[in-house]
Amino acid sequence: MAFALLTSVPPVFGLYTSFFPVLIYTLLGTGRHLSTGTFAVLSLMTGSAVERLVPEPLSGNLSGIEKEQLDAQRVGAAAAVAFGSGALMLGMFALQLGVLATFLSEPVVKALTSGAALHVLVSQLPSLLGVPLPRQIGCFALFKTLAAVLTALPRSSPAELTISALSLALLVPVKELNVRFRDRLPTPIPGEIAMVLLASVLCFTSSLDTRYNVQIVGLLPGGFPQPLLPSLAELPRILADSLPMALVTFAVSASLASIYADKYSYTIDSNQELLAHGVSNLVSSLFSCFPNSATLATTSLLVDAGGNTQLAGLFSCMVVLSVLLWLGPLFYYLPKAVLACINISSMRQMFFQMRELPQLWRISRVDFAVWMVTWVAVVTLSVDLGLAVGVVFSMMTVVCRTQRVQCLALGLAEGTELYRPLRESHKLLQVPGLCILSYPAPLYFGTRGQFRRVLEWHLGLGEGRKEAPKTDGPPDAAAEPVRVVVLDCSGVTFADAAGAREVVQLASRCRDAGIHLLLAQCNASVLGTLTQAGLLDRVTPEQLFVSVQDAAAHALERLELNGPKTCTVWV
Repeated sequence: MAFALLTSVPPVFGLYTSFFPVLIYTLLGTGRHLSTGTFAVLSLMTGSAVERLVPEPLSGNLSGIEKEQLDAQRVGAAAAVAFGSGALMLGMFALQLGVLATFLSEPVVKALTSGAALHVLVSQLPSLLGVPLPRQIGCFALFKTLAAVLTALPRSSPAELTISALSLALLVPVKELNVRFRDRLPTPIPGEIAMVLLASVLCFTSSLDTRYNVQIVGLLPGGFPQPLLPSLAELPRILADSLPMALVTFAVSASLASIYADKYSYTIDSNQELLAHGVSNLVSSLFSCFPNSATLATTSLLVDAGGNTQLAGLFSCMVVLSVLLWLGPLFYYLPKAVLACINISSMRQMFFQMRELPQLWRISRVDFAVWMVTWVAVVTLSVDLGLAVGVVFSMMTVVCRTQRVQCLALGLAEGTELYRPLRESHKLLQVPGLCILSYPAPLYFGTRGQFRRVLEWHLGLGEGRKEAPKTDGPPDAAAEPVRVVVLDCSGVTFADAAGAREVVQLASRCRDAGIHLLLAQCNASVLGTLTQAGLLDRVTPEQLFVSVQDAAAHALERLELNGPKTCTVWV
């Protein structure tokens, strides 16, 4: 019910979203420890879409009938977003695109959820203070909401402010106790349930809703909603919102399922997860549910409580079912401020993800930069735009790293056929006239220039030698001209047309310069691309080898050397 407020729909629709999706995932999902249902990040994204599609009238003074009509339109918009999100995930399943989860790296997902938690906190401030304010949407919504809250602070309700303070004073310590004494407690302390019961009793006995105008949940309709197909006319408008929600749903659910699958030694099927969450969102949208996914807090709670299979979801469904059928009237006097406090306290785990930043800085500065850029984009722009910025920046870091070639001197270990790094250059002996080059990056349009400059410098072709970067290997200024070069292609995972043409041009230049070119360890894909680009018109099949050792032995025979078989390998 608390997350329904984030979605800008009546609280009862949060109960529907905690019943139907859980039931469907239990039947189709592969994550044994996964708990599905309402998720704060998705609820926040859905709420922003709903507020944009169905804005509240500027007057703000709505009659009871107008308020019901507005709620009905917003419920329909939220269900349409869930329908579109589910349809997109089913389309991804049909195309077997489960591999897309790998493009949302761990720093991106954690920064996204941490930044969204700050959005949730700020969006709940009006409910905490008892100040009715329209939700801000679009870029810089967080700062606009803060400005509006500060402006309306003198008009805050003392009663709701007191309820919020007391609720947080109970919920936050209970959350901390549950975490610190997780191993000693037979079951987590149900702080939320206790708070809901206490607040409902206090509001009923003191008539806070009539005496102090405290906003309450009101009547929860019993039973289930009538199945209804969302308006298909809305689908073109909500497609831009459904796509990032589908990606967030799949990324969070797949990553969370993988964490527990690795911990408890079983496997998940990413494409089956696409099917499970796609069907879950699409079918539940027929029952007026908003987008749903796996949830961080309830999954952790489920594992701590001893749940080990998908059947654990059936028990939570039974609890929600009892509320829908019989216990709904007990929540009539529940203050909405308590639901806002539950929302904020449930963000604890997401906020504490920032404690991992120092360790991330020590492990990888690039991942730290991805985390920070994503977090800043989510906080300053919006959740969906921040996700897009994070994914693009993360992919750009991968592209940039493929264009950085690290040079390392290697030599043939004595008594073996293995090439080992030689850190001290004075111990490195060179075979006159032989150069072995290993290029550890894909050959595509973005790296072809670097590939050309590196080889020109090492082989003394053209003017590239003058602009070469410094390397860790020994100087070779006094070495005799290269007569044989071995190009180790084991690190070239793929090559496009531009990269293949660069290799063909290299073969032509080597032949014109009197350098014998040997290629080693080309995988089938790369070799096929090079062949189609015309490589065999420049070299013979005898110049292709399955290993660097074979190519180096052939080169030494060609050079007719009997000295130490030690050479320089540039990686």
